[in-house]
Amino acid sequence: MSDPASLTSHHKVGWGDLLTGKNAIRSLALAGGVALHAINVYIATTILPSVVADIGGLDYYAWNTTLFVVASIIGSTLAVKLLRAAGPRKAYAISACVFALGTLICAMSPSMQILLVGRFIQGFGGGFMLALSYAMIRIVFPEMLWPRAMALISGMWGVATLVGPAVGGVFAELGEWRAAFWTVVPAALLFALMALFVLPDVRHEKEDTARLPFAQLTLLTLAVFAVSLGSISHEVIWNVIGISIAIVLIALMIRLDATSSKRLLPRGSFSFSQPLGPVIVTMSLLALTVTSVEVFIPLFLQVLHHQSPLVAGYLAALMGAGWTIGSIMSSGISSRRVRDVIIIGPLTSFAGMVLLFLLLPIASGGTYLELLPLCAGFVAVGCGVGMTWPHLLTRVLKVAPDDEKDLASTAITTVQLFSAGLGAAMAGMVTSLGGLTVPGGMAGTSSAAFWLFLSFGIGPLLGFLCASRIVKRW
Repeated sequence: MSDPASLTSHHKVGWGDLLTGKNAIRSLALAGGVALHAINVYIATTILPSVVADIGGLDYYAWNTTLFVVASIIGSTLAVKLLRAAGPRKAYAISACVFALGTLICAMSPSMQILLVGRFIQGFGGGFMLALSYAMIRIVFPEMLWPRAMALISGMWGVATLVGPAVGGVFAELGEWRAAFWTVVPAALLFALMALFVLPDVRHEKEDTARLPFAQLTLLTLAVFAVSLGSISHEVIWNVIGISIAIVLIALMIRLDATSSKRLLPRGSFSFSQPLGPVIVTMSLLALTVTSVEVFIPLFLQVLHHQSPLVAGYLAALMGAGWTIGSIMSSGISSRRVRDVIIIGPLTSFAGMVLLFLLLPIASGGTYLELLPLCAGFVAVGCGVGMTWPHLLTRVLKVAPDDEKDLASTAITTVQLFSAGLGAAMAGMVTSLGGLTVPGGMAGTSSAAFWLFLSFGIGPLLGFLCASRIVKRW
């Protein structure tokens, strides 16, 4: 086959052009970065109950996701700077090595506090890899291969729902949760080495003088940490203080972003009188809903429904699988049906949350008949978000100001990651107040599950109200 650079518009482009020859190893390198990041998410979620049973730290359960996501936001934001400073080859290798370092710390952690340090470094390197994988598509491949390369990289999240729970679950059942992290280290180093050999070493001749919205990012990060710190205490007053501080910090961020020359989000993102505002809020509510409950599902299934770590991990992954299924099912619908899907999606997620609220907190023997309606709830929550998600993303790009289309593209990732981090932090607060650690045990876990689904079940319902506003302004 001819070199990919020689492809012309007269050549009928297919998957073979992307997955053979030099492009095959390049595709593996870029897709591998996203796969490592995504698989690690499901590994950590699956083994976390075993980690807590071994080294303690139940009070910091949600912090594992919060710190990982916050660090991913910072890493993805700085990825362009790293790419321009080091070039594709070195930038990707550096990000993979940072990820490997964080994973190594996780594997060797003697306490939850050290594990959280490793998770933060992991997230930082993972955020780099995630953003670089998308950014380097236009550098590594000819333009006619971009759509297929995007599809390949995005598909790694589907792969992660199969691989992550398997890796985490098997080692958790063997009582060797550290080995789950150890297996990721050589994979990350292999991708770093691969990048040095197969990716181009293109450097920007002009110095990168563009400023990043560091102040806004700092305020958002502090807001998430304020909620997380408040969640450590079992006293309501400290939780209220944490939430209050977070609200103030987010308000300051909104005001600063509205007047800053370097914006974090496009104009109109915070105004319901503008077409972009309801779209951003709907995205935030749906992403927050999924993350807030997904992180605790393996724990609830193991304690309340007597499932093994492996089975609990796969059942929790059903929510992510539902997201993927929903996206695929709705991606090809006609334009006249898009408005219906935007409305139906949040309602589907709400129905799933109601089902889980009614059934998950009630202890069971974990039989197939008892698990089946729970599985339906997991899939419904994810599917409802997934069927709406691609159309919300498209809507963002359509209604964003013409001079901020590029900013709108990057804002999509920022909104999703921030919502995930805030959702995990808030879930940690709700479960802590709900009795997860005090009184703990079966009764405490059941109470925590009750309050978690009661509190966050309102998310997709509010999303439905926002979606209705989107449709009215269509």
